[in-house]
Amino acid sequence: MAISTDVKSATVTEDDTVYGARARVRAVAFVTTGVAGSVVLNDGGAGGTTKLYLSTPATSDFYHILVPEDGILFETDVYAYLTNVSSLTVFYG
Repeated sequence: MAISTDVKSATVTEDDTVYGARARVRAVAFVTTGVAGSVVLNDGGAGGTTKLYLSTPATSDFYHILVPEDGILFETDVYAYLTNVSSLTVFYG
């Protein structure tokens, strides 16, 4: 049985809190800079638990990744670390 919630989005362009409360991440979209890097989403702020780690390729491009099933549950908040990524949009509910 799928969990039905309104889906919202937020965009960051540097290391920052994407959403400051409990949420399920449903998808991410990001733009890479042409140098290999990463997108890291933590639960519990900058020093929290890593819930999603994506290595990014050394190309300048746009990527969109859907998270299967009910998404990834972040109990406290969604914090993003960006390395060689110019923007990240997180879709959550």
